[in-house]
Amino acid sequence: MKFNVSSKTLYNYASAVNKVINAKNALSILNNFLLRLDGETLTITGSDVENSLTATLAVTDVEGGGAFCIEAKRFVDILKEIPDQGIEISVDTHGNVHLTYSSGEYDFMAIDGADYPQYQNDEDDSEPQTFTCPASTIARGIKNTIFAVSTDDYRPQMMGVFFDIKPDQIIFVATDTRKLVKFTDSGVAPGITASCIIPTKPAQILSSVFDGEEEVTFSLSRKSASISSSSFTFNCRFIQGNFPDYNRVIPRSNTLTLTADRVTLLNAVRRVGLFVSQEYGLEKFRITPDSVEIKSEDNNLQMFARDKVPCSFTGESLIIGFGSNYLIEVLNIITSDDVVVDLADPGRPGIFRPSENAENTELIMLLMPMTVGSF
Repeated sequence: MKFNVSSKTLYNYASAVNKVINAKNALSILNNFLLRLDGETLTITGSDVENSLTATLAVTDVEGGGAFCIEAKRFVDILKEIPDQGIEISVDTHGNVHLTYSSGEYDFMAIDGADYPQYQNDEDDSEPQTFTCPASTIARGIKNTIFAVSTDDYRPQMMGVFFDIKPDQIIFVATDTRKLVKFTDSGVAPGITASCIIPTKPAQILSSVFDGEEEVTFSLSRKSASISSSSFTFNCRFIQGNFPDYNRVIPRSNTLTLTADRVTLLNAVRRVGLFVSQEYGLEKFRITPDSVEIKSEDNNLQMFARDKVPCSFTGESLIIGFGSNYLIEVLNIITSDDVVVDLADPGRPGIFRPSENAENTELIMLLMPMTVGSF
């Protein structure tokens, strides 16, 4: 078989599919792409057994058809180095691949496509639930929450992004017990009620690969999902189990409100964070009606840092502590000019939110405090 295609187009699709392939695979054939030519349509498939991603693109000057496997990393590396131009790929009956372009050529071997393992869909007799929404909605929801996903194997239900799908909105949630993020997008209307926990790797693939697409269609079964657009089809398995009841842990009675310029506060937290104790990572905050003083210290190394930024605070005075790295993550996610922090006392979590949310969205982030003996 033989076909022609743009080197840049093929590279873009192949590098996207390559995201699903693990660096090390139990089955060596999973180090390969499955390329299938059917008429003037070429599909590129990658898999790690749990997840499968397929890209579909048009090709020209087609002769024959069929399926073959080629080493994914080498194929992507070759395409990356070829200038943007038309290339011709041919495969003979012995599995010899011949790639040519205006000033060069490559020969390498392929494997019979029949040996490539097929992704097994969820064996469930029930009808899958389906909805369509803008791809940007999914990408935005994941990007706002994935940083809070747990890496603790003892809490597998927290090792992914929770999709709480309502007829008139989608709620994205992630937590690692130290922080929790809830992002609500009411600009979509899925028309169904469903929920699932998508693990970190497939969530990252969804947010990056589908971000440039216009619409995605979700087909949800009990254990897995099939997500498709005009160019890609992605199959992934869910994390089984019950996600924590996120609404119960979000405080409703934090009556003290701190408002500060987000960038000014973030820069101060970063500076002071250079001097935190590596064991605890604690930054202390003394908040007054017109300023917040930030302090860190490492007695073992005799290091100390203090900084102050202006703010507006509805209380008289409050001393509270937060983990430096966690706080930087939270402030980086917020995009508004000002950050608003709802507080109650030094022992209760703070609620971080933007001063202004994007239209039809709401971002709420909970951060647990750390014990502060004195400022």
